[in-house]
Amino acid sequence: MTTIHPVYLVGAGPGDPDLLTMKAHRLITSVDVIVYDKLVSAAIMDLAPVGTTRIFAGKQARNHHMPQPDINSLLVDLALSGRKVMRLKGGDPFVFGRGGEEALHLAKNNISFEVIPGITSSAGCAAYAGIPLTHRGLAHGVRFVTGHTQGDNVFDIDWQNLADPDTTLVVYMGLTNIRLISSALIDAGLGGTTPAAIINEGTRSDQKVIITTLVEMPDVVEKTPLSGPTLLIIGKVAGLAHDLAWFHEALDDSAEARS
Repeated sequence: MTTIHPVYLVGAGPGDPDLLTMKAHRLITSVDVIVYDKLVSAAIMDLAPVGTTRIFAGKQARNHHMPQPDINSLLVDLALSGRKVMRLKGGDPFVFGRGGEEALHLAKNNISFEVIPGITSSAGCAAYAGIPLTHRGLAHGVRFVTGHTQGDNVFDIDWQNLADPDTTLVVYMGLTNIRLISSALIDAGLGGTTPAAIINEGTRSDQKVIITTLVEMPDVVEKTPLSGPTLLIIGKVAGLAHDLAWFHEALDDSAEARS
């Protein structure tokens, strides 16, 4: 009789392999199959031993190598084959990682699973950029939103609620709609001079951090082509990056980025 092992839904963090949890690292070196996303860094995948089956599931905004229903079915099929399966996701599986959908599908098919949290991109990238998400006198809270929705419809968000000058706003996957995000927040009352950070390849050796303003943010991105995972942080705390940047000298002013 085939032994059915739990499927491990694992957060890989934002990219730096040193940010993996000990449990995630241990599992990477012991499972039979890793189903991984585009946002999982090559340095992390290199930790898997030779002989581990690697299945690329793709998945970034509006460019899905493997549709979510197919990923769900694949995890069930792999588990039923008796292999030890890891679903490895950038960041944390339960923060804009669709880990909940995969867990529900496994549960409906009577497949047990374990969730291993990862450092979500908002925390990891902000820390490596020198931006505290909350700071006394500048931000008493933080909000996490996704910058795109299913399909091509313009996403419906309560911009009035998000345009709070005393709250930090973190936007995942926001490049595609960055101009809409900027204009909608300004129209809702958030000042155009509000500091904004664009963090590309956060926590990785080629991390790039651009500090600009909410109103200038779309033009900066347009004139500074970016590829790879990019996070937007909007709020007063972004202005602290000039003094608190510690990771490496990758901090650019928007004026320099546009030159």
